Amino acid sequence: MKGIYTLLLLVFSNLFMTVAWYGHLKLQQLGWISKWSLFSVIVFSWSIALIEYKLSK
Repeated sequence: MKGIYTLLLLVFSNLFMTVAWYGHLKLQQLGWISKWSLFSVIVFSWSIALIEYKLSK
């Protein structure tokens, strides 16, 4: 059962990162991200990492 849980987390993480990457490209095209400060980008990316970390526990 532990192997299936690990596999599902891997698939979810891969899908999430793929959507995040293409979303990042789309937001860049729309010009939304270019208005963010460096601090905002850092907080946003760390919050995504925290969510992934909490899901993996």
